[in-house]
Amino acid sequence: MSEGPRRYTRRLSHAEAELWTIVTANVRPFHARPAPPVEAAPTSAKEPPHKISAAAPNRDRPPPPPRPAVTPLVDIDHRTRVKIKRGRLEVDAKLDLHGMRQDEAQRALTSFLRRAQAEGAKVAIVVTGKGLSREEGGVLRRAVPMWLQSPHLRDVVVGFGEAARHHGGEGALYVRIRRADRARGY
Repeated sequence: MSEGPRRYTRRLSHAEAELWTIVTANVRPFHARPAPPVEAAPTSAKEPPHKISAAAPNRDRPPPPPRPAVTPLVDIDHRTRVKIKRGRLEVDAKLDLHGMRQDEAQRALTSFLRRAQAEGAKVAIVVTGKGLSREEGGVLRRAVPMWLQSPHLRDVVVGFGEAARHHGGEGALYVRIRRADRARGY
């Protein structure tokens, strides 16, 4: 007897798994509204009708654990951008992702930001490049903001925004880095 065709299931690449984690981070299970009580037909004229509630089994279930409060990322404001542009706020670290594939760029970005945080950096520049097609932008230009917003970097990144023209403009991002002593409580 034949078991039928075997299905090939491939494993997700690191980049695909990371993207899936980002996409599903805010997904909550769908809980249908309980059905209205259904009246059972009386078996005899003397017995009153019974109400059966569809929501009764859910009362025994413990409430879900509270979710930790996550500090939202903030965009780098105009005042901070001007301070960086005029040299009043120094850029402490720089990472150039030109020529890297997505998976190696993501690993490089994560290790760079964690290392910069450990060294006490406040602001870093991440150069992604503008990409070959100006309308869509490059792959890294689109992916890096998603990576910076991901939950596994939330304890490192305070916020980010487009860099000034002399630092790369549209092809670079300023990244504000959270102080290491405040990273655990985010």
